Amino acid sequence: MTSASMRTVQASTAPVLEIEGLSIELPAGADRSHAAKNLDIRIYPGQTTCIVGESGSGKSLAALATMRLLPEGVRMSGGAIRLNGQNLAALTEAQMRGVRGRDIGMIFQEPLTALNPVMRIGDQIREVLEVHGQGSRASRTAKAMELITEVGLPEPARIIRAFPHELSGGQRQRVVIAMALALEPRLLIADEPTTALDVTTQAQILKLIADLRERHHMAVMFITHDFGVVREIADRVIVMRHGERVEEGSAREVLGNPQHAYTRQLLDAVPTMVPPPARRLPEEEALVVSNLNKTYGQRQMFAAKRTVHAVSDVSFAIRRGETLGLVGESGSGKSTVGRCVIRLIEPDTGTIRVGDLQIDNLSLRELRPQRRRVQMVFQDPFGSLDQRRTVGASISEGMIANGASTAQARARSIELLELVGLQPAAVDRYPHEFSGGQRQRVGIARALALNPDVLIADEAVSALDVSVQYQVLQLLREVQARMGLAILFVTHDLRVAAQMCDRIAVMQKGKLVELQDTRDLLSSPRHAYTKALLASVPGHDMMPLREAARVVAEEAA
Repeated sequence: MTSASMRTVQASTAPVLEIEGLSIELPAGADRSHAAKNLDIRIYPGQTTCIVGESGSGKSLAALATMRLLPEGVRMSGGAIRLNGQNLAALTEAQMRGVRGRDIGMIFQEPLTALNPVMRIGDQIREVLEVHGQGSRASRTAKAMELITEVGLPEPARIIRAFPHELSGGQRQRVVIAMALALEPRLLIADEPTTALDVTTQAQILKLIADLRERHHMAVMFITHDFGVVREIADRVIVMRHGERVEEGSAREVLGNPQHAYTRQLLDAVPTMVPPPARRLPEEEALVVSNLNKTYGQRQMFAAKRTVHAVSDVSFAIRRGETLGLVGESGSGKSTVGRCVIRLIEPDTGTIRVGDLQIDNLSLRELRPQRRRVQMVFQDPFGSLDQRRTVGASISEGMIANGASTAQARARSIELLELVGLQPAAVDRYPHEFSGGQRQRVGIARALALNPDVLIADEAVSALDVSVQYQVLQLLREVQARMGLAILFVTHDLRVAAQMCDRIAVMQKGKLVELQDTRDLLSSPRHAYTKALLASVPGHDMMPLREAARVVAEEAA
């Protein structure tokens, strides 16, 4: 929608959603008193308004306040929320249950937790209609089939009888969208609906939401921290920080000429598809993987055993000080490769050599003292850290197991925490006392504790805000330069790979289909699948100020 048409919409129609002076009070002991303070938002029919900000900015709680689903201890302390002129705060809970689903649909970030794991897909869609007294069972089934078809799911007759675990992440997200649209609401709230999806699935979901908005003339509140997504889908943008709106305008105005320093900071942290200059690297190989294979046999209820070739004849090498990106869609086998390299999963065949040591043929007893040579940073630092132990104890554990005294391990833990940008006092704190970005720094410190030759980063920044992501990537580069680490960087985000990796290997259905220097792969991809991945990257043509300045400097040189 152009800026001119947007002005026409706002002048000629009333907003579907009008939030005025919204204040949301946090419980005692929180890091601040309010999640939102004096917040104003207006969203019009046929318009997508993106609310952007880092974790803790209040954007998701503003959406939950609209749904009257604020968590216990958090309350709306001021302002008004009107849907089609009706004050939602004045409704009883019974009246509000009638509004949810019928007038407001919501798409949550994680579809697997939003769906009931023991109910078939068709039953869950029918339930939305049944709760609101819509039609007979036969008509509800017909409507469910219609919705499954509308959101582009294949084989509707199979999908309607499937359970959530039998679908892919993208398919589950389409089911959640179908449920949100079942009663044709006037307002659709999408809370980070594409964050965990690979680029091709993400592009499909964004296009689906845009098409459905046009088809149903809905108002869409789209919550995200990804400015690439904003570039693809937004008509208007609201930037939030610490519960306050710091900037608002059309997508073109905010992305092209940001006025607030915080907006400029966020945009400047967005990784782009312009890679940094190539580095000179030593010829010494830190990791060599040859002809790696891994096959899974899956038994399915009422069906024959299914064989999945997760990794098929994959070979690559990483030099000391080099970062090799391993990219591809979910299910491509990239994480399986990383876990086979560290032998968290045992490969079927193939050789794995770290420096001059072949580790694939070692027994578990022989492997134990060699595990220090290959360490891993996991995607979810909260899940990978023991919540009952201090971070100092988690970092020290490997060192103590390898012969260090408790005092030596603690002193080294403090050094590592300082190396990753945390204070020495953090050694005695627990994981829940840190932010997501800080926990990931702890995960990196733990991985570095045994001075590894190879570091495997498995989606290590995919769940982080852009500014925190930028900081963690900078940290990895600095640590790599200081320690000469070889890094296998597993990611589905090609923008991050472009900034972080010296070379990129592309995987599809377990096979390595292309491997090139980063700049060559991005400018001249050879394989059709690589071209499709690059074309699907949201906002791939965005260039923040720091990138534009660097390109100009390179061209001048």
